[in-house]
Amino acid sequence: MISSIFGKTKPINHIIVLTFLFLLYWIVHFFVSDSTNTNEQLLLKTLVLTVLLFSVFVVNFIVKRNKMTGPNSFAMLFYAMLMLVFPETLADNNAILCSFFLLLATRRLISVRSLKNIKLKIFDATLWVLISSLFYEWALIFFLLVFAAIYIYEPKNIRNWMVPFTGIFAFFVITYCILILANNTSFLLEHYAFDLKFNVSYFLDWGNSSKFIIYIFIVLFTTVFSFLKLGKTGLGKIVTMRLVVLSFILGILLKTLVSTPGADPLMVTFFPAVIFITNYVESIQRANITEVVLIASIFIPFLVFVSSLLLK
Repeated sequence: MISSIFGKTKPINHIIVLTFLFLLYWIVHFFVSDSTNTNEQLLLKTLVLTVLLFSVFVVNFIVKRNKMTGPNSFAMLFYAMLMLVFPETLADNNAILCSFFLLLATRRLISVRSLKNIKLKIFDATLWVLISSLFYEWALIFFLLVFAAIYIYEPKNIRNWMVPFTGIFAFFVITYCILILANNTSFLLEHYAFDLKFNVSYFLDWGNSSKFIIYIFIVLFTTVFSFLKLGKTGLGKIVTMRLVVLSFILGILLKTLVSTPGADPLMVTFFPAVIFITNYVESIQRANITEVVLIASIFIPFLVFVSSLLLK
């Protein structure tokens, strides 16, 4: 039943996922999160929710445009289920906004493989990474992804290596001009302090640590399986998948560096995770087993979410 719905790309799939995320977002903010809900805050949350819902379209666009999975909607489904497993990410506006702009950066970097307009794509990706760092300063580590894309696709052109620095200069000039108008020129020095915000209590908590470890294990397992599958079929996607793996590693590093209460940037790892999980599900040959896996991938997140509500 589930495979018959999400096994194809239909508009109804978008409606189901978007409706689910809409309801989940407000449930988290009204029943899970301890935040207050004034009129101004509700307006801000509505804007953030709009960005979150648009992120689903970005994920689907990247996957379909670059043929990273088959013609199905599993990536959207798993993207929503990961938010159900980690609802605390929905309570963090910075996580949603940072993840969105990193998605835009990833989209441009993956498209570099066409070898068309390389410098423009690198410049765009640089700006998106810099904008994402306005929400978490440690998001600047995703510059490694930018330079990795240059190294993989066209490393011999020295101009490509200079483009990110041009993007940094342009971002600094524009941002500083805005800060002058806002009379807040000290923002950059205060924001980019790069303080280690490692919260040991988060990882010592049994509920958080168990979910985190199981999540990493599942992604690593499906990643290895995906590379074995690509190596046998020779689809020529291994290079792109290496960028996706690096994106996941950087996301885990960002999560580790920023783990203070109320901050949960784990959402930045959801896109690479769903790519590998979807590839694994697609590799299952028997339809009945696929259906069982899909049912489990929906039932277990709901069980985890309900359990976290009861234990709260």
